[in-house]
This record gives sequence, C-alpha cells and structure tokens, in this order.
Amino acid sequence: MAPRTSARLLRLGMNLWPPFLGAGIRVRRIAPDFREVVVEMPLRLRNRNYFGTQFGGSLYAMTDPFFALMVLYNLPPEYYVWDKAGSIDYIAPGRSRVQATMRLTQSDIDMILKMTAAGDKHLHVFNADIVDREGLLVARVEKVVYVRKKKR
Repeated sequence: MAPRTSARLLRLGMNLWPPFLGAGIRVRRIAPDFREVVVEMPLRLRNRNYFGTQFGGSLYAMTDPFFALMVLYNLPPEYYVWDKAGSIDYIAPGRSRVQATMRLTQSDIDMILKMTAAGDKHLHVFNADIVDREGLLVARVEKVVYVRKKKR
C-alpha cells in the first residue's frame, strides 16, 4: 500500500522531486481532500525546446502523476490504483508560464466505486488542459487510470 500523507506534505515533496525540480514544475496547490491540484511551469532555458517554446515532455510531466494520486487518496485502501495510459495533444506553442488544473469530481469517484464493486477492473479517463498566462490552450492531456479492488 502506498503511504498516505497530508496534501501539504505531498505538495512540498513533489516540489522537491528531481524531475519536477529540474524542469521548473511547481505544484501550487493540492486541495486538502485531494480533489484538485494546480501545477505551473515557467518558460526557462532548462525546459525550452529547439524552437524556444515549452518542451513537450515537460508539459506532459506537469500532469503525469496527479490523477492516479487523487484517485488513490479518495478511495479506501483496498484498491489498486495506477496509471494505465496517457496522451497529450499539443494545440499551440507555450511561450510563457503555463498552468494545469486537475480535478477529481464526486461523480468520478462514484463511477469508479460502482464499476469496481464486483472486483472488476475499471479504466477511468481524465482530461486536463494546459493553458498559458493569457488562458490560451497550449495542450490537452488525457490520462487513463486503472482501478481494481484487491482480492481478499
């Protein structure tokens, strides 16, 4: 079982995590109930691509662990939760600070619990938009999270 910690401590730890630290990714907020996460990344030399815009890998990394973590923290401990798949659609070049807000709704949780009640696996799809300082859509991320009740 993954260790559970407070939202504040997880945010601090994620901000010191080398992949985020190296790319300049900052977790600005994790809601106390783990249902919303806000992450941002400035445009810097270390996350800039050949064209002088946000590097696509860093854009994807901004969102990578959060949906699985939010689900994990909102389900009872008798569930397996992990990332199954992910994709990113680049819409426009990121030429400034970018931000992503990821949300887990009560309807997401209800659907996951319903679909896994009999012990079946469930692949839940989440989406997050990455926007720039002016609110322009830079990329759209889709994450698929695998959830299954542990066998007794």
